[in-house]
Amino acid sequence: MKKIFNLLAVTAATLVSTTAFSQAEVKITDRPSETVYRAPLHGGYLKKLPVGKVQPKGWLREILDRQSKGLNGQLGTVSAWLDKNNNQWLSDRGDHGWEEVPYWLRGYSSLAYILDDEQMKQEAQVWFDAVLSHLKSNGELGPSGTDGDPNTPDLWAKMPMLWALQTYYEHSGDERVLTAMKNYFKWEMTIPDDHFLKGLWQGKRGSDNEWSVIWLYNQTGDETILPLIAKLHRCGVDWTMKDDLPNYHGVNVAQGFREPATYYVYTGEEDMLQCAYNNQREMRKRYGQVPGGMYGADENARQGYSDPRQGAETCAVVEQMASDEMMMGITGDPAWADHLEDVAFNTLPAALTSDMRALRYITSPNMAVSDGKNHAPSIDNSLRGMLSMSPFSSRCCQHNHGMGWPYLTEHLVMQTADKGLAAMVYLASETTAEVADGKTVTLDINSNYPFEEQVSMTIHTSEPTAFPLYLRIPKWANEASITLNGNAIDAISLQAGKYVCLNNTWKEGDELRLTLPMNISMRTWQQNKGSLTVDYGPLTLSLQIDERYNKRDSSDPEIVQDDSHWQASVDKSLWPAYEIFADSPWNYALVTNDEGMPLDLSVIRRPWPADNYPFTLESVPLQFTAKAQRIPSWGFDETGMTADLPTRYAQRSQEVEDIKLVPMGAARLRITAFPKANVGTGIDPDCNE
Repeated sequence: MKKIFNLLAVTAATLVSTTAFSQAEVKITDRPSETVYRAPLHGGYLKKLPVGKVQPKGWLREILDRQSKGLNGQLGTVSAWLDKNNNQWLSDRGDHGWEEVPYWLRGYSSLAYILDDEQMKQEAQVWFDAVLSHLKSNGELGPSGTDGDPNTPDLWAKMPMLWALQTYYEHSGDERVLTAMKNYFKWEMTIPDDHFLKGLWQGKRGSDNEWSVIWLYNQTGDETILPLIAKLHRCGVDWTMKDDLPNYHGVNVAQGFREPATYYVYTGEEDMLQCAYNNQREMRKRYGQVPGGMYGADENARQGYSDPRQGAETCAVVEQMASDEMMMGITGDPAWADHLEDVAFNTLPAALTSDMRALRYITSPNMAVSDGKNHAPSIDNSLRGMLSMSPFSSRCCQHNHGMGWPYLTEHLVMQTADKGLAAMVYLASETTAEVADGKTVTLDINSNYPFEEQVSMTIHTSEPTAFPLYLRIPKWANEASITLNGNAIDAISLQAGKYVCLNNTWKEGDELRLTLPMNISMRTWQQNKGSLTVDYGPLTLSLQIDERYNKRDSSDPEIVQDDSHWQASVDKSLWPAYEIFADSPWNYALVTNDEGMPLDLSVIRRPWPADNYPFTLESVPLQFTAKAQRIPSWGFDETGMTADLPTRYAQRSQEVEDIKLVPMGAARLRITAFPKANVGTGIDPDCNE
């Protein structure tokens, strides 16, 4: 598999546009040329707009509405860890809520402010007021605790709370946040190095703390807090190792790999930035030779367990998305947006039920069963319920999953240092932002992306306004094209994996139409027995497996992990769990032609779903037909989990069958890395090589 992530070389070729674009200057560039962070910080080619400035429409709005009515939106009344009675974040003598409250609150508050939901905003305010009114005299915020050594304060849970406070400040402008964070960072500076960031989680996740220092400095310009970044880098685990990582816990990697990049923002050392790219690549080289953007770390990644049946925690999925968004801003590199889409479109939707009232701990690229059994040692966890959909699929994912879609929404369109905007992910949305000369404009994006190729963008402005608009061209979008008010760009060719920058004086109603042709492509996973994956633009395709849902009592210890607990007043019948079983064959080898492409593959375009939710087998608007041969020996292993990919010597059936493929995100049961076979051979065509 070819490398995707490389430290980009900054080049930009400027070409003057045709007269169809009036006086617009059009250029192709690797990234914006200026940085948005305050000196002396480095990097920061894109800046996130304050929460709520990007308003979702279309299917993303539907997902956020479902999330507000689902587990994340209602968790405050469901989870015992969020019970306000004697909660650690509300009382100095509390006994629960340590990690769970901040995990939940950062996604919940972002969702509340995006949807402008008064009830949710009031609920978030209760928690923020409590945090800001229970500050310690030494500057510490949140519950005090230690990590192993009684002299080592436990800082981990405070890191997601800092992120939540940042969101709250963007919404409210409450100056208490800035004061509390400054005093907290000063307190952290007083902790001796040998007792700082030591223990189970905090040393591996210190980049989250570094990012909050960067955020606060960009707000206030107070340079006295910046040395804390060096202390966090110095005292945490070493994420700059060559050809290795300091830890292989899946969530730690999703957060920790970008630590050298946040340190680079402080020092400007290009080698540090390269280390973050290397870390991303190293994890995928070892355990991520699979579709869906993630890797096999069903708790910890393990040698010998890199088959596509291994999965990723839902926590790791949303943390990876947050890291992609952060890296997108630091570097301006559009490759991070490509990776963000891969995870968001192909993995995250299938980690939850369609009503978003249940989720599973682990989601895998090849997953023919989603049940409540203990699948150890096939999974690096001996608890039940690792694969089933449940409101209580582990207390970490249960509370942390909620940031995935709201944080994506906040990063659809970003600001640039030259007073412009950059469209990063073309989901339907409406962005209101201040651009050049302090003028406010609205960028209205209409599309069913990534299920359709056409993206329409309309500018709304009260008067003609000059500013640059950067449009990201995805890496897969060869032969992309663009028109302004019906007139095509003739002078230049748009380049996949770069930006086109339109520096124009925009008028009310100016309309851009971007066409991103989606074609079938193939990936071969040589490290996973030469298995094949079919892609259609940014969407990866899965075998369509008939799914049978078995409803279960979510308080049944046979299916629920014992670290999740109900609040006493909950009507448990409103929060069922589900096991999902295959009601159709799934053990197929994909038949390919002489060019290595799927034989007789065709696309079927179905009506857009009436409920605006495209991620179920019933509603997905794209379906594909292909040819396949069954592998009778490929089934379930001794733990009942989907077995490893069969070897190339495994007998293929002589019968060639028609199969259907669907976008991977719509398939809760899925085969996305296929063994291969050719018509008439009965065996993998490469078996004699």
